Formats: sequence, structure tokens, C-alpha cells
Amino acid sequence: MDSSGRDKIAMLSAPYFQSDDSTNSTSRGFSTGNTSVSMFNPTSSQEYSSDPLRNERQTSFVQMNGPLYVNRNRDFVFQPPQGALEQTITDPTPERYPSLDRFHTVSYGDAKGWAKRMCSFLLPYIPGVISPHKKVVQLWNRFFVISCLFAAFLDPLFFFLLYVHQNNKCIVISKPMMITILILRSTTDFIYLMHILLQFRLAYENPESRDVDAEDLIYDPRKIARKYFLGYFGFDFLIVLPLPQIIILLVLPRSLGIYRSSYAYTLLRVAILVQYVPRLCRFLPMLVGSSPTGFIFKSAWANFVINLLTFVLASHVVGSLWYLFGLQRVNRCFRNACNDSNINVSRCSNLIDCGHGNENDYRRFENDSTWDLWKTNEYATACFWKDGNFNFGIYEDAVNLTTRSSVVTRYVYSWFWGLQQISTLAGNQAPSYFEWEVLFTMAIIGIGLLLFALLIGNMQNFLQSLGRRKFEMLLRQHDVERWMRRHCLPDELRRQVRDAERFNWAATRGVNEGMLMENLPEDLQREIRRHLFKFVRKVKKFQQLDEPIIDAICERLSTKTYIKGSKVLSMGGPIDKMVFIIKGKMESVGEDLSAIPLSKGDVCGEELLTWCLEHFSVNKDERKIRIVVPKLLSNRQVRCSSNVEAFVLQAADLEEVANLFARFLRSPRVQEATRNESQYNRRGLAARRFQVAWRYGKK
Repeated sequence: MDSSGRDKIAMLSAPYFQSDDSTNSTSRGFSTGNTSVSMFNPTSSQEYSSDPLRNERQTSFVQMNGPLYVNRNRDFVFQPPQGALEQTITDPTPERYPSLDRFHTVSYGDAKGWAKRMCSFLLPYIPGVISPHKKVVQLWNRFFVISCLFAAFLDPLFFFLLYVHQNNKCIVISKPMMITILILRSTTDFIYLMHILLQFRLAYENPESRDVDAEDLIYDPRKIARKYFLGYFGFDFLIVLPLPQIIILLVLPRSLGIYRSSYAYTLLRVAILVQYVPRLCRFLPMLVGSSPTGFIFKSAWANFVINLLTFVLASHVVGSLWYLFGLQRVNRCFRNACNDSNINVSRCSNLIDCGHGNENDYRRFENDSTWDLWKTNEYATACFWKDGNFNFGIYEDAVNLTTRSSVVTRYVYSWFWGLQQISTLAGNQAPSYFEWEVLFTMAIIGIGLLLFALLIGNMQNFLQSLGRRKFEMLLRQHDVERWMRRHCLPDELRRQVRDAERFNWAATRGVNEGMLMENLPEDLQREIRRHLFKFVRKVKKFQQLDEPIIDAICERLSTKTYIKGSKVLSMGGPIDKMVFIIKGKMESVGEDLSAIPLSKGDVCGEELLTWCLEHFSVNKDERKIRIVVPKLLSNRQVRCSSNVEAFVLQAADLEEVANLFARFLRSPRVQEATRNESQYNRRGLAARRFQVAWRYGKK
């Protein structure tokens, strides 16, 4: 059947789909309308293509709108409610502004796509969770501590924005300095914000583990964020808030020139102090080295500078607060002058604030008759006199300082005053009866005592760390002198012992290299020995040896120092060691009095290796057999021409190496290399062979 032959059935409206379980299913019947239902014919509904692929077209179904009807009655599954077929669906209401809706859809799609593209662009640059032990984190912590230290010096400078115009008897705020400080403060706040974001990506140590390895760190971002939120996030959020910027840029412009400006100034001071104390509590532990990621500054000189900066910072803060409180006392003196004079109090309070001190700020007072009266007021003028009616106490020197327009003068003198009071524990100050002034003096005394205790202790540790080695040397010399006196050594031997001890200390700086190497891992010890004893490879007999044998030899080398005139090998004496010269000069004298100089990189006693190899042999059962022969005697005398630093390999250690690697040392390649004699015996050997050959030829 074609589509034209199908009967048209009206679409079901919303009431059609509302079923009622309480209604009896038998009361539902089919509609008796004049509609005929066309049955689905699969043969007629399919059309085949004539192409060779014979692609089948999809059957076109009737498109129905609205939700499916849910009928809970199992008897009539396809039975619609009675009267539902008579209902016709209403036409949808046309849109009033289709272009606006289309524009809204397009704009929303563009914004959504732009957000996705931006997120996909920024996602690769967002770092993952990183370990706090990485080098980049350590460098960032140092940079962050330096920026916090700079911010700690910067915040008290807000107090120096205000100064007193003595001729006009009013308080002025410096606009150029205000802009400069705001820019610097915004920069430090941005750095602190970056540090806050880093805390959400910084792994922390597992509190349940006792190890400090990378495997014991928590890398879960949710746990990291939760720990930070429950920890110092509140402090950091309070510190990074731009409260001074908001007050200066939004609050102060609306209150300048009116009596409410004093409240704005007070609000600025309170905001700075509220943020300053948490900032000190956050970065001072990192500054002194108690950071959870380790020490920030590890050298002794860095700690010395930090202690000195801490003392300077304390004097800077005390001097800035002294200037601020002195300015407040001048302001109080002006207000008392307003109350004592015949000038209107409300109008007089407005005259105390001059804004930025430019012409526009003074122009608003030109037509005011009280302005001239206030400038010549005797009570206000008496505020700058030392013998005036107002008792300034410890702020007496700050009164005239507040009248200086140069910020450098005001800051340097305030800094000097703070340094002086901390050093003397405010001993030369006599406060007035003003309660806050007395408390401020007590705080200066407490800060001075605390800083002196910390600074003296840290300085003592610093000086002891620098002189600890020297003190150990003095103790060593004292013990050696007592030992020589007890054994009644002659003066010449005592002189040689003192020279040997002095040179040994100068060469090693009091460091026990053996103990230092023992605390390192074995592979690191091996690499260090290969670097220190790389000259062993330069010995011709050792060039054919394998790495394990060289490592075993280097492991048994020890440091030795000889003073000038010391005998290393004696004529006719046993050769019990091999000496590798690393600094200084020696002289080898043979039986014929021929002298051969030895210097850095040369070896004496190298024939000991050939002698040790001849002591060991391997039988067919692969067992080592030691051949007992007399000890090797030296036919030369080796004496030090100067102070010498050398590495020594004892004969017992060399025999142990030969015992461990006998099979390798008996190879033909090694045997051929060990047949070569030492450099100062080659000429004697050649001469003896020549004499033997001449004698046999003569016979």
C-alpha cells in the first residue's frame, strides 16, 4: 500500500497519556470512527536498488511526537483510552522573535566552544601533583621566602604615606609614594597567590609513615586540597587579600577632606597590621629552616645573613610603628586644639585633613574664614613645641619628624630609632601616662630581649661552626705535645712530628676520609675511587688489568703524607708498599748513585706487583698454591724532596688482591705486562744483561 492509501490517525494529546489505574479495563473500547488502519506490508514497503551492491533502503516509519503511553492493564496492551482518538493535537504556538532565539543559540554555542578551546589550551600548562623534594620546588621556596621578606619590609612603608604640613596644621598623604607602594604590594600579592595555587599541587608526606622517601608521599589531589583547606589556607587567604589596595583606591578618595578621613586612615593601619602578623607567622618558619620540604638556606653564611636580616627587620617594624604612633599623637594634639579654641569643632576637624596636599585640595579652603584662624591657632602651633601642654612621651622626636616631606629622611631616622631602642632595650626612654605608649615600650623591651637571645645563640653557633676545625687542630696539637713529653723525644724528632702533624692537617683539613667514604653507598664509593685514583690506569702494569681488579686495588688504597726528607724506601730494605704520588716530589737514588726524580703521577715500588704474582700459582684442581720465597728487597733509596701527598698500597693488601684474582692475573696478557720493570730499574737491568752477554761471549 502506498502512503496515500494509509488512513490518517489523529495525534494523541497529553490527556491521552494519562492513565488511571482505578478505571476498569473493560470500559475501554475501540473507537468506531470512519478510519481504516493500514497494515504494514514488508514486501510493499521495501524498494531495492538496481545497482550491483543492492543496497537496501531503510523503511520509512511514521514519525510520532510525545511520550509513549504507559498502560498498566495487561488485557489491553494497545488499547487507548476512550475518546482519545477524537482529540486532535493543537498546532504549536509560533515564536514571536525567532531571530533573537537563533542568535541566543548561536552565541551560547560560540561561548561554549570558546570555553572548551580555552580549557584545552590551558590544560597542558597546568602541572600535575609534584614532589616537594624536587629541585624546582626548592628554588621556588627560596624565591618565595625572598619575596615574603621583601613584603615584610614593604608593608610598614604604608605608615610613611602620611606626614604633617606644619604651616597649614594638617595631615597630607603622598600620592607618588602611594602609587609606587601599591604596585610593589600587588606584585608580592601575585607571587603569594602563585604559592597558594602551588599548594594544591604539592604532595605531602604520609603522616602514618616514618620514612621520608618519595614513595611515602600522598599524591591524591583531593587529599592534598583537603589538608591545605584544613591547614594554612585561611592564613594564606587573609594574607593575599588586597585590603590596602581596596582601602586606598576606593575608601580614601571618598573620605579625603572630611572628618571621616581619620577613620579611613585607621582602617588602613588596622588592615596592614592584621595581614602583617599572619605573614610573619607563615614565612619566618621557612626562613629559619623549619620548612616541611627541608632547609631553604643551608649554608652557614646564608644563616648568618638571615639572622642579621631578622634583626634589621625587627628594628624596621619598631621604627615604623613609632612613626605611626607619633603621627597619631600629633593628630590627637590637633583635635585637642580644636576643642580648646573658639573654632567650630566639626569644621576644624575637616581642616586637619589636607588630602594629597596639592593646589586643588587647598583651594577648597580659600573662601573659608576658619582656615586662616586655624593656621595661626596658638594651641595647634604649640603641638610642635617640646614644652607644650601636650605630653608626647617617647614620641617627642617623632613630632618634628612627621613634618619632613622627604620620605627618605622620615624612614631612615625611624629605622635608626628602632635599631637603637632594640639594642638598648628602650633603656633611654621614659613614656608618658598614656596606656598604649607604655605597652609599646614594654613590647620593645620584650622584642629586644628575644632577638638578643636568638641572635647571640645563632651567632655563637655560626662562629663555632667556622672555628670548630681549628679548635680540633689545637686539641690535637696539645695531645701530641703531651705524648712527646711523656716519651721524652729529642728536639729534632719533636720538630719533625710537629711538621708532619701540621702538613697532615693542612692536607686533610681535619676530615677523616675513610669514615666519610664508609657512610656512602657502595656504588657511589666505587665511582668516587675511580675518579680519585684514575692515575692508577696510567701505570703500565695496571693498564692490562680488568675493572674488578682495579676496583679492588683502589678500595685498598689509603692516603699518606710525607714531609720533606722522609725516607719512603731504604737501600736493602724490604719493599712493603707501592706509593702513588699525587702532590710533591721524590728522588730515587740507585746503587750507582744515579738519581731519578719522581713527581705527580709517578709510582715507586711497582715491582711489588710482579713479586706478588710469582708467589701464587694455580694447579689443575684450580686451587691456589702459595710459593714461599724471600721478601722483595729494594736496591734503591727513595727520599722526599718536598712535602708529599700520596696514595699507598700495602704489600698485604696487594697479596690479598692477587689471592682473590689469581686466575685472572695468570693470563698471558697480564704476565706479559708485568714483566716490565719499573722506570728506575730498566737501565740497571739492561746493564746487567749486557754484562752477562759480554762474559758469555768472552768465554
